[in-house]
Amino acid sequence: MRSFARTLALAVFVLTGCSMMGPKEPVTGVYSENQVTRTSTVTKIDLDKRLVTLRNADDKIVTVKCGPEVKNLPQLKVGDQVNATYYESIAYEVHKPGEITDMSTQSASGVASAPPGSKPGAVAADIVRVTATIVSIDKSTPSVTLRTDDGQVLAVKVLHPEKLDQIAVGDVAEIYLSQAMAITVEPAKN
Repeated sequence: MRSFARTLALAVFVLTGCSMMGPKEPVTGVYSENQVTRTSTVTKIDLDKRLVTLRNADDKIVTVKCGPEVKNLPQLKVGDQVNATYYESIAYEVHKPGEITDMSTQSASGVASAPPGSKPGAVAADIVRVTATIVSIDKSTPSVTLRTDDGQVLAVKVLHPEKLDQIAVGDVAEIYLSQAMAITVEPAKN
């Protein structure tokens, strides 16, 4: 799923336009990142009702109703492996005052599905960009307090205290909340 990270990084770059181009590189980092993959086996398919029954590694059984957006349902076979991967991250960039001109919250979403005739599969991603001004820095905790454009104030624990010397009160933090989900199908092993 490394391609997810690359896709999300590209989406973040597109979302922010040229904000990454400046006289000085911003202070950046990843606050949190998580990826979970689950695999289930197809045990039953009802094409008329568009129901697929799956068994996971813990022998739990779940039946999923597939909507019309699942174009390749007829290609699915009993014994196929369905892999679902969920990815989320929170990343940030800190800029000097005046480098960010648009303080509004922005979002971008994208969905792609497998081409007709192939095994079912899909990828969906959402990215939200929030900006906030640093109103205080506490190196002893270590934490920073942020204020959004609409006045909300939030104290955030700092994971990399060594970066606190590179930022100052008044700097602007761009925070990227990213989520992605991918579903792929591998043919049954005979």
